[in-house]
Amino acid sequence: MVDRGLFCNRTLNLRAIRAIGYDMDYTLVEYRVDAFERRVFEYALERFISMGWPVDELRFDPSMVARGLVIDTELGNVVKANRFGFVKKAMHGTRSLDFNHQRQAYAHSTVELAEPRWVFLNTLFALSEGCLYAQLVDLLDQGRLEGVRSYSELYRKVRAAVDAQHFEGKLKAEIVSDPERYVILDPDAALTLLDQRAAGKKLLLITNSDWHYTSFMMAYAYDRFLPSGMTWRDLFELVIVSARKPDFFTSRNPFFEVATPEGLLKPCIEPLHSGHAYYGGSASQVEAQMGLSGDEILYVGDHMFGDVHVSKSVLRWRTALILRELEGEVAALEAFRGQELELAARMEEKEALEARLSQSRVDLQRLRVGYGPAPALDEKALEAQIQEYRNSLRALDMEIAPIAKAAMELTNSRWGLLMRAGNDKSHLARQVERYADVYTSRVSNFLKSTPHIYLRSARGSLPHDPSAPGGPPLAPTLE
Repeated sequence: MVDRGLFCNRTLNLRAIRAIGYDMDYTLVEYRVDAFERRVFEYALERFISMGWPVDELRFDPSMVARGLVIDTELGNVVKANRFGFVKKAMHGTRSLDFNHQRQAYAHSTVELAEPRWVFLNTLFALSEGCLYAQLVDLLDQGRLEGVRSYSELYRKVRAAVDAQHFEGKLKAEIVSDPERYVILDPDAALTLLDQRAAGKKLLLITNSDWHYTSFMMAYAYDRFLPSGMTWRDLFELVIVSARKPDFFTSRNPFFEVATPEGLLKPCIEPLHSGHAYYGGSASQVEAQMGLSGDEILYVGDHMFGDVHVSKSVLRWRTALILRELEGEVAALEAFRGQELELAARMEEKEALEARLSQSRVDLQRLRVGYGPAPALDEKALEAQIQEYRNSLRALDMEIAPIAKAAMELTNSRWGLLMRAGNDKSHLARQVERYADVYTSRVSNFLKSTPHIYLRSARGSLPHDPSAPGGPPLAPTLE
């Protein structure tokens, strides 16, 4: 199935990969996004209610924001940018900005993620944060959040409230007590890891979650699908919890060994042992311990920055990004294929009409000013021809508009496709293209490809390629 494929940006020979590292949350363990993020949202609301904020009526809406959007903490907006950083859609609070207001706000600025003004929604964990921030901006504009002086200050408070749910453990305790409500089981994920392990790959689990939560969730999601007498611990060469990514990839923190099933720690003064679990540490120590260099390790995670960007930029590890939403996106594109072909045909017709209209306008211009070759038609005939072309274009636009609108609203009526911003690639797509060698919707998609596959990237197209949509026509052949 196309929606379960591995999509390759840079050629990746899995036979040359000697170790595969995995993130856990939203990677090896798949959550029900609506249930998980709704609880994060609700717990954050409780925090704000205790501060006296009037937030009782706020509700989590998973369609309000999406992965890959950017929060503009200066203006209180959520925006969607294309690969060049130009804002294509914007929402102030929960209200979509019309074209004129959007142009006024962003005519002289582009999204630059290195600037503190912009906050990239890297992962599904960010949905609750973005949804909460947008609704609180409305309250701030109404003057109902006493003591908050700016949109940037509001964002800091939202971020602190959301982060607290992950660090304080209340939500994770709830998940552990009722995992069926929050976790989607995938039996093929266990078989995928078994295949990789049997093929000689050293598997690593590197997660920011703590030992207690990790051991419970991995046992719940994997043990039932493994051969008799085997547990999830047997799959991994090393298990590293509380890794503090992205610092894990950039700094050199000490390792502690998880010494008991309850998670008691002891100093790690010896080399790391195969099959053991550790707390903290750093990627450079893992490389030294295993005797592997960057391009011999593939790291698989769902967080664009914490998993993929940093491991690629700092260590040159090979990278795979898990984009769970990709299945819905590919399915929507497949279902829309007939309309997409119709839209392409109409746009080709429009371009031809626009070219003829432009030529007629130049002919009329030359005739009136008195320069250049004389046109075949007189002034009156040219004026009539121009009007005819304009009428045809208006009629054609009436046919194009509903199809184009439907194309812009695939998967999300407000933001459209994850990887597109209009006809261009989205800012998320650019990040994926730059830092993820491979991207796919779930870990088990590696199963069909096997650990021995040679993944080849498609030939990149350029606007001047004759084969590219909208590219120049092929040169005629001589007979």
